Amino acid sequence: MTTELHRIEVQESDEKIDTNTPVHHNNNMTHKSGAAPLNGKIEKDLDDLVPASSLWICDREGAVKLRMAESGPAADKPFTIPSLLYSTVQRIPNHVALAVKRGGTWVKWTYQEYYRDIKKAAKSFIMLGLEPYHGVGILGFNSPEWFISDIGAIFAGGFAVGIYATNNAEACEYVAKDSKANIIVVENHEQLKKILQIWDNLPHLKAVVQYTGEVAERRDNIYSWEEFMSLSSETSDMALQERLAPQAPNKCCTLIYTSGTTGNPKGVMLSHDNLTWTSVQAGRIGKLTYGNEISVSYLPLSHIAAQMLDLYISISYGVSVYFAQPDALKGSLRNTLCEVHPTRILGVPRVWEKIMESMVAAGKQASPLRRKIAVWAKGIGLKGNYSRMEGGGTPFGWFLANALVFKKVRKLLGLERCRLCLSGAAPVMKETLDFFFSLNIPLMEVYGMSESTGPQCVCSEDNFYITSVGLDLPGTSTKLKNQDEDGNGELCMYGRNVFMGYLDMEEKTREAIDENGWLLSGDIAKRNKTGFMFITGRLKELIITAGGENIAPVPVEDNVKECLPVVSNCMLVGDKRKFLSMLIALKTELDEETGQPKETFSKDTISWCKSLGSAATTVQDVISQKDVSILKAIQAGIDKANLRCTSRAQKIQKWSILPRDFSVPGGELGPTLKLRRPIVHKMYKKTIEAFYAE
Repeated sequence: MTTELHRIEVQESDEKIDTNTPVHHNNNMTHKSGAAPLNGKIEKDLDDLVPASSLWICDREGAVKLRMAESGPAADKPFTIPSLLYSTVQRIPNHVALAVKRGGTWVKWTYQEYYRDIKKAAKSFIMLGLEPYHGVGILGFNSPEWFISDIGAIFAGGFAVGIYATNNAEACEYVAKDSKANIIVVENHEQLKKILQIWDNLPHLKAVVQYTGEVAERRDNIYSWEEFMSLSSETSDMALQERLAPQAPNKCCTLIYTSGTTGNPKGVMLSHDNLTWTSVQAGRIGKLTYGNEISVSYLPLSHIAAQMLDLYISISYGVSVYFAQPDALKGSLRNTLCEVHPTRILGVPRVWEKIMESMVAAGKQASPLRRKIAVWAKGIGLKGNYSRMEGGGTPFGWFLANALVFKKVRKLLGLERCRLCLSGAAPVMKETLDFFFSLNIPLMEVYGMSESTGPQCVCSEDNFYITSVGLDLPGTSTKLKNQDEDGNGELCMYGRNVFMGYLDMEEKTREAIDENGWLLSGDIAKRNKTGFMFITGRLKELIITAGGENIAPVPVEDNVKECLPVVSNCMLVGDKRKFLSMLIALKTELDEETGQPKETFSKDTISWCKSLGSAATTVQDVISQKDVSILKAIQAGIDKANLRCTSRAQKIQKWSILPRDFSVPGGELGPTLKLRRPIVHKMYKKTIEAFYAE
């Protein structure tokens, strides 16, 4: 694939974009380019690679050698983020790019308006003192301003740096320092207060921009969004062009910080090519159609999954992105889905679990006849989707079940146009998968990590297997290292999606990338006969008992959750011990303001207690009163889970109910809801020691 793009047009005039520029076709992906340079002099094609000899680096200003092939998807021509965006603006300038509901009305940006505001933001960043290869931190809920700041930082030659909105001031300080952030963009006064606490400790920070609400604390170098954008008039087009000129597909443009579940977060350096190439391949396997897709953005944009789906795949395929409200995960997401009717959606397992729980609760209120029809239809749905999985057809009764139940459920959830429902970022339980399969809303699992720019293995609507994370992304490779007799080994990855390295962390980078350029995931996996990959554990999470048994905790924990639906979270312990024990947190209500779990049981838990003859309504009721009926029921669930174990060493012999559920504010869960095992071990050290006191 060739390209004619030499420079990105940066003039602020409302010029008519030439849509007759030649379009270059490459394996169904259309990349259009051809912007004229400002001064008529061609110095460097923006999509040219700069010389590089290593597959990885830790230097913020360096470049890497791309893992390209001579044919196939891995041979696609590399291009930069500015080039990718300009291509889409040329093709569909008046198509809706972004939309957010404010004051009860949807406010929209076309792709041309989106591009215009990105250029303005880039020039304003330069005006505020953004230096090349320095960070622009973005702290807040998803919004058009988040997107504009992210891409604007890249246009201006800096690094886009998402900061988890749930981070405390100390965690924000670490990311800002490590990325040498010159500017931090915050959502509101609450986020601004975090930065004000740490500003004196940030030697590189020059300005803060608040993108929603009134700026309540006025001081030098704090700007409202309107004030910030107006600064663009004080920066010349040539200044922006000078920031664009050194950019190349094999240089860094974005930092994704790991959640720090096992130590300090690491800055994952992603190149332009990491983002553009991966987004194109992911869109292909998802069969996205250019200019016809609608997405809802609500997952944390500081995470690679949301950035890939919401930001970069959207730019690649001309997607219209609608932003959910900040309280999306507290209940308003469904309203947004029913208004927008997305064609694709990604949820972490907990999102799908919450939808399932609300539907199960609603089903209990239905009439006996409706419940009977639903049970029949779900049986047909599950059978039909398992048949599809094996390459078969739909069973008798499918079309009637679809008319009576499936279509109505999809419409109720706002998913009637959704062709692709994805689950990623953490393992999802089979019970959840079966539930949605039975309603003909098959969840396609995606596996990847920040270091693989998101997707590495993907299930697609035409090629999936339940509980599998799918097949290799086209143009990439996987292998299993040090396989045992059951075929389990460490999953290793190779391809143009593999990251550049950890910023300023050579030792950590050498641990993550081997001498041949393979990324070592730390996850244990195996394949079935048809090539589908299954994640079976994690190396660093492996429990090695005193008897030398290697046990992956996640499958054991999932068994307990399936056998005891009132268990919200649990953690297996027993490393270097004679037997396994478990910490158990029951489902409780959540404080919507703070995100902290309450002591009061959830409605489902209270119903479960009543069914056992217990009047308990809080965790303390069970713990302090040693409620025998509850304790016996939990033991029965543990016994049932133990029956699924393949060896005695995998059985849980002791357990304890914790006084509160795990949460992000409590520190037990990371920003992507992954269990922070070392933290939980430290918090409940006395409880764990008591298991083994004998």
